[in-house]
Amino acid sequence: MPAVIENDVIKYKGSNYFRQRLLLSTLSGRAIKIEDIRSTNDDPGLREYEVSLIRLLDKVTNGTRVELSETGTSVYYQPGILIGGQVNHNCCTQRGIGYYLEVLLALGPFCKEPLNAVLQGVTHSDLDVSVDKIKTAALPVLLKFILVDDGLDLKIVRRGAPPLGGGEVVFKCPVKRHLRPLQWTKWGLVKRIRGIVYALRVSPTMANRVVEAAKGVMLNFLPDVYINTDQCRGSNAGKSPGFGVSLVAETDEKTFYCAEAKSVEGGKGEITLPEDIGQECAQKLLDEIYRGGTVDSAFQWLLALWMALGQKDVSECIVGPLSDYTISFLQHLKEFFGVMFKLEVQRTDIDDEASDDEDETSVAQKIKMTCVGIGYVNISKRTL
Repeated sequence: MPAVIENDVIKYKGSNYFRQRLLLSTLSGRAIKIEDIRSTNDDPGLREYEVSLIRLLDKVTNGTRVELSETGTSVYYQPGILIGGQVNHNCCTQRGIGYYLEVLLALGPFCKEPLNAVLQGVTHSDLDVSVDKIKTAALPVLLKFILVDDGLDLKIVRRGAPPLGGGEVVFKCPVKRHLRPLQWTKWGLVKRIRGIVYALRVSPTMANRVVEAAKGVMLNFLPDVYINTDQCRGSNAGKSPGFGVSLVAETDEKTFYCAEAKSVEGGKGEITLPEDIGQECAQKLLDEIYRGGTVDSAFQWLLALWMALGQKDVSECIVGPLSDYTISFLQHLKEFFGVMFKLEVQRTDIDDEASDDEDETSVAQKIKMTCVGIGYVNISKRTL
């Protein structure tokens, strides 16, 4: 449903893209009202993890006003001022910590005080990006916009598998007055593969079997492959058993692609073989490399956000095929900030070499994203 603006309040219907709308409302300072949230479901209203997200936003802001209907099918959100500072939050285990951490990553540079957030919950979830992926593939993107990494850090204190979680991470982000414009059109060739395999409350041999399976695929393409194991014990292993792997491909242009795979939650489906997990993750990474572009496909929307909020200058970046989530985010950027992107399909060397009878869709298209930043300024920080 398209947005409707009444009395300077942006109105939406439905539960789709709830996180996007709250995030952009917080950054823009514009109030939103969302109605008919799962009103036709047997279990109507906001879910527990969505209420948890609202609580987290309330902790990093001052003066936020939230009104919920009795049934939870309608919410009014008037954002306050971003203050940051020390934040402790117990994330709902229905979603991974990544669901909340991505929001803090987007808000962090614009807070009044440097953000120091301690989040507890599920570190690796099927529904959200893992904390490993954010650390290896998202933080380097933010670094390109703020240039100085003093204080930018994500530390994994404990890992926690679903359904009970028990993991903990510490995220620190410095504040900036504004973001620099970015021209990023080269992503280079993959020069090395790194990875980590974690084993929580299972036999350590599980991790070794995952490593061997993943390396067996990647060594066919590249000799520089190193995968570490994190065999957590005691309280560091969280509250539920599980194991998984996160692989990262680094290019000679400092672009990072990441893929991950994990075991099925206990009691759900068939038993997962470690060899299948390793091969699955390796195949996902190859697919991500094939997509190409300057950022991992999971963080295209963050790249678009920081480009739009940059100084009043032209930013341009080339990414792989746009995800559905990114396309919706671009639409929301226009509604909240009036920013429009110019999107151009880029021809690649592979396209030129393709034979005439080859289907063009077999080659992953690259999209050149161009916009002029709105000059978003962190008014709480007076110096550069």
